[in-house]
Amino acid sequence: MRTLRIAASALVVCAALSACAGQGGTDGAASPTGAAPMSSQPTPQPSATPNDPGNPVDPMPTLPPKGTSGPTKPPPAGDTTLTGTVQAGVEPNCLLLDGNLLIGGPRDVLKPGARVIVTGRPQPGMMTTCQQGTPFVVESARRA
Repeated sequence: MRTLRIAASALVVCAALSACAGQGGTDGAASPTGAAPMSSQPTPQPSATPNDPGNPVDPMPTLPPKGTSGPTKPPPAGDTTLTGTVQAGVEPNCLLLDGNLLIGGPRDVLKPGARVIVTGRPQPGMMTTCQQGTPFVVESARRA
């Protein structure tokens, strides 16, 4: 008796699936979504060059993309010298000096609490993992 119920259930499921599969006809009847079936091909958009309708390339020139936001002035020429006390940043291995994030340099000299003289160049557009300070690439550093 149980086998009969399973077979009947399988038969009902197959019938329902086959009924759903037959719904894609193009006889002009309304579709289940309420949208009318498409009876003609969509009209193509007018070409920008009516003399050459086979040209798929848009002949209209495009402007180059605008520059990304960033510093509008070039970095100053030459090295900059900073003097002060090194502070630890909020992330590990991030060192700050007067609002500048120190990138590179001798780590035996650049330690939190050390008073130093640092020479290098600011790089305001440089991406870093530290959340503080303007990146400053260190060329040389010594204790003050």
